[in-house]
Amino acid sequence: MEDMDPFMQAAIDEARKGLAEGGIPIGSALVEGGKLVATGRNKRVQENNPILHGEMDCLNNAGRIGSYRNTVIYSTLMPCYMCAGTIVQFKIPKVVVGESRTFPGARKFMEDHGVEVIDLDLPECVAMMEEFIRAKPELWNEDIGE
Repeated sequence: MEDMDPFMQAAIDEARKGLAEGGIPIGSALVEGGKLVATGRNKRVQENNPILHGEMDCLNNAGRIGSYRNTVIYSTLMPCYMCAGTIVQFKIPKVVVGESRTFPGARKFMEDHGVEVIDLDLPECVAMMEEFIRAKPELWNEDIGE
């Protein structure tokens, strides 16, 4: 097996931290010019904050970096419309995703707005989400607005 991209590994590590905290296992990492700027994870449960998805927490942790034109955001799961809207708003040009089998997200929306979306379809990310959805379906449905 080839080595995991270190930035996707950082996002997966965040997802696992979130799961260990009793939260939803979705992690994210922001990279600028090949360097890790920030990581984040879904903290809706931990902080009782309905908009603190993985990508939102990551961008919040990055703080104000000015332009996002030289950034890539990594997420263990295809971004939802809220996070995709933020990605489009900030003109983040590229999103690298762990998987979209458990949640198709807003891929077409991002692509229609010029964002390059790469779906790695990683078995590790699929398994992590499938196990979580099986264990806590009500929490998952709340997260995706079902």
